[in-house]
Amino acid sequence: MQILSATFVENIELRSAPGGATRIDLTGVLFSLAAPSPPPVTIAPHLVVLVRCRPEETGFAALEVVFKDPAGEQVAKNVQPFQVEPGKFGYRLVKGELTFEDYGTIEAHCNIDGGPETVVPLTLLPPVG
Repeated sequence: MQILSATFVENIELRSAPGGATRIDLTGVLFSLAAPSPPPVTIAPHLVVLVRCRPEETGFAALEVVFKDPAGEQVAKNVQPFQVEPGKFGYRLVKGELTFEDYGTIEAHCNIDGGPETVVPLTLLPPVG
């Protein structure tokens, strides 16, 4: 299986399209956000990982997401088995509780069965006002 895309979002919705196709609507795609209060602060963003399963593959795999701070230290981890019908596409929603000790960036390192990584940054900015 292959990761096609991974991004932090506020919302995801699925809808049917003509011919039996499915549309995935992602809203509120974000790479940074204002902190709700000064650090340390814990947030729980939604990470959507879109995957492709080739027709010759089994459709069974494990998605691993390791969240790392700027020093490269692991701050959270999520591992989940999943299934995608061979020849189809699918997605997984990962909700991590991330504690930011200061303003800065935490990266989500995503892989399927230990394969190539897709890295997605999320930057915490100072509160508004």
